[in-house]
Amino acid sequence: MKRRKFKHIYGPVSSWRLGVSLGVDLLPAKEKTCTFDCLYCQLGETKKFSRERKVFVPLKEFIKELESLPPLKIDYITLSGSGEPTLAANLAQAIRAIRKKRKEKIAVITNAFLLERGQVKKALLPADLVLIKLDASSQELFSRINRACGRIKFSRIIKAVREFRAAFKGRLALQIMFIRENRDYAKEIARLAGQLGADEIQINTPLRPSAARALSKEELRKIKGYFIRECGSKVKVVSVYDSAGFRVKPINRSDTLKRRGSA
Repeated sequence: MKRRKFKHIYGPVSSWRLGVSLGVDLLPAKEKTCTFDCLYCQLGETKKFSRERKVFVPLKEFIKELESLPPLKIDYITLSGSGEPTLAANLAQAIRAIRKKRKEKIAVITNAFLLERGQVKKALLPADLVLIKLDASSQELFSRINRACGRIKFSRIIKAVREFRAAFKGRLALQIMFIRENRDYAKEIARLAGQLGADEIQINTPLRPSAARALSKEELRKIKGYFIRECGSKVKVVSVYDSAGFRVKPINRSDTLKRRGSA
């Protein structure tokens, strides 16, 4: 029997945040399509900026791949990949399809740029875990690090996150990437994070190939302390340096490396 080539499902990968994670990419794999051009992105510079939601991958095509998966032991099916997943107009339908056909928990990683849109918010509500990017505490820092598509007020994104938290019944995590440009603002970012009602704070630094330099274990340990103090004992605070990696065999190694970079 000929082995199926997966175009839109990749991994599984070892994730310090999610355990064993199987990726779903509903965007064009050949080019990064995003609303941000973050300084540290492992996929490199954003060549295709967009804020328009549309169908990039037909739902039937994705479902065929989903139904063809070999037996896998995974913790999460994670919608991420080659850009911002909420740009996929059929995100909600894809989540419903996964829910019908698989038993694993569903996670979505988003930068929250489109979260103020009702359709995006509604699409994310059925997920078990939503991971939201938060790398700044002010408009100036946000513009410098995340370099969004067109003009948008950072305060609008924060407002959308607050509103989503009020409606979302699953687990909400804030993922914060620390590099040289925002490390001196860690206290301010921690203070803001503590106000957003997240269940978990994930403190990261680019250990995979990136244009930005990773911070040291000692720098991240100090930063983690700020978040523990600001967010309280009920919020789980984890760092990329807290977790030991482990090997997982992907179903499509080259496509996995293309979307995720080398570990």
